[in-house]
Amino acid sequence: MSVSSSSAALSDIVARLRAAGCVFAEDEAELIVATARTPGELAAMVERRVGGRPLEHVLGWAEFCGLRLVVEPGVFVPRPRTQFLIDQAVALAREVRGTPVVLDLCCGTGAMGAALAAGLARPAELYAADLDPAAVRCARRNLPGGHVYEGDLYEPLPVTLRGRVDLLIASPPYVPSGSVGLLPPEARLYEPRVALDGGDDGLDVVRRVIERAPQWLAPGGHLLIETSARQAAATVRAVELAGLTARAAGSDELDATAVIGRLP
Repeated sequence: MSVSSSSAALSDIVARLRAAGCVFAEDEAELIVATARTPGELAAMVERRVGGRPLEHVLGWAEFCGLRLVVEPGVFVPRPRTQFLIDQAVALAREVRGTPVVLDLCCGTGAMGAALAAGLARPAELYAADLDPAAVRCARRNLPGGHVYEGDLYEPLPVTLRGRVDLLIASPPYVPSGSVGLLPPEARLYEPRVALDGGDDGLDVVRRVIERAPQWLAPGGHLLIETSARQAAATVRAVELAGLTARAAGSDELDATAVIGRLP
């Protein structure tokens, strides 16, 4: 532990977290105590968590696919279900001859790109982009060997990348605008709306990613886009309209859905 603490003090933290509604209060208390560097920082971290802030924002990091990734306050927290998309992407990347070129759009903290690179276990040429400046700061720290750009989807990317991308991975906002208010408070209050709100049917940004994907994919390249089970059919249709073959895949265990397209 970074801050020495008696069992009584730890029990007090657990009790406060449990009273605040934290289901995994014991685990969270241990993580907070292990992360805090001073007693004052510990007290402040406990107050922030009791106040409802996401644990990852309190800690300053999130665990994703076995990696510990920097997460600043106010930035979208990578979700465990996204591991399903990463598993599909790693399998496809292993089929690429030479060094795979990977583009992570709506990259947030860069979690997907970092996890794909780690899972591939061989060099990859990695690019990422996001609209949120705070997310871009995190991604640049989490992707030290990658090229991270700030801007709207494809706009900030170098023209030389067009037609070269083997794997385009994206987890755009796909919550319908009318459902954002139903999200858990941790997401609704402390994550940027731009990372959650996908428009009337939740697919506004998804369609924008899909429409321009063929311009950036290499021949035989793949687009992998995260969505929900109820939106999968509409997403598949959008991918097919863009000229790619498409299929949906899912994991009941992770409650995850991905649509995978391939450029002929």
